[in-house]
Amino acid sequence: MFSNLPFSKYQGLGNDFLLLDARTAPEPEQAFGLTPERVAQLCDRRFGVGGDGVILALPPHAGGEWRMRIFNADGSEPEMCGNGIRCLARFLADLDGDGPGRTWQIDTLAGRIVPELLPDGTVRVDMGAPFLQPEQVPTTLEIGAASLPQGDLEVDGERFAVAAAGMGNPHVVIPVAMVEEIDLERFGPLLEHHPAFPARTNVHFVQVLSPDHLVMRVWERGAGPTLACGTGACATLVAMHSLGLCERRARLDLPGGPLQIHWDSESGRVFMDGPAEHVFDGVIPDPAAVAAARHQATTAVTAPALASMEQPQSEPESTAESAAEAIDCATVCTNGCIRPDRCPSAEARARVEALLQGTSLDDLVNIASNSLESRTRARFAREPGLNL
Repeated sequence: MFSNLPFSKYQGLGNDFLLLDARTAPEPEQAFGLTPERVAQLCDRRFGVGGDGVILALPPHAGGEWRMRIFNADGSEPEMCGNGIRCLARFLADLDGDGPGRTWQIDTLAGRIVPELLPDGTVRVDMGAPFLQPEQVPTTLEIGAASLPQGDLEVDGERFAVAAAGMGNPHVVIPVAMVEEIDLERFGPLLEHHPAFPARTNVHFVQVLSPDHLVMRVWERGAGPTLACGTGACATLVAMHSLGLCERRARLDLPGGPLQIHWDSESGRVFMDGPAEHVFDGVIPDPAAVAAARHQATTAVTAPALASMEQPQSEPESTAESAAEAIDCATVCTNGCIRPDRCPSAEARARVEALLQGTSLDDLVNIASNSLESRTRARFAREPGLNL
């Protein structure tokens, strides 16, 4: 397991992922110590890096060139992701210096997927043929008049006419008159977990603008509302064309931008064209190493202070002598110390100088913050009714 976690962040139409290269790791599956909890923490947008998922580039094991594993933001593992595999292709091209025309044979849980880097920097993906049999999706919906699983589903008192299609992962497509009027936060999770989809499902509400132009909103299984879903756009075009609502080739507008989808009539395969962009690279330090460094820094800062506090103090002079020899350095010594051999503040200044020379700025800030917190807590203890 790596002590640090190097990653690159990529996005496709705002669908963003953390990309990890484990192709040459001795134990690639365990290389980064990914657990569902760790993935969820990494994808958390407030307490982690933030992302819709984590993608691993791995050695092949089914005859392909490379292999892809993807984890949703909740730590679950879907079969495939269209935006994710475009980001993976761009990631591999950037790592290996590949140019336009490069294709990759990528093994996924949904089978072999073949992305291609295009001259304009976008990525075309041969997504394969859709799955239209109920057991392949999977769904309990039965084959309808459009030759794919269809039916009416009721959720939270509302009834929707739906169609289902698989792109290696399950999708339910719901044609609506006005997609912006749909309460996605309300219906998305209910449809994702509907009993008609034993493996849960991705949810897509779609509006027809013209036969070659659709607009859709996405609720992704395990991630919630996202800006784009590549497999979802493919499944949506397949379902909408089967229902007689669009052409075989169309532009699909998602919240993050458009995708061009083509369901080829001769091969039966679906092709997706869309962008994939590098966002930034980073390294996440090992949590145990961070904790150890913090402990060491705290010990280094507090030990000298504690030692100085424990030094025996000289016996005080008599009250009369102290009063007679007391010097107000702030006023008397404005032009220089008048008693350099017995300066009353020399020891204090020496301690301050030693602390400044032996302590980093970050540690000084931490000391000040801890002191402020301690004083604030003490004040609240003295004055329970105090309001900020």
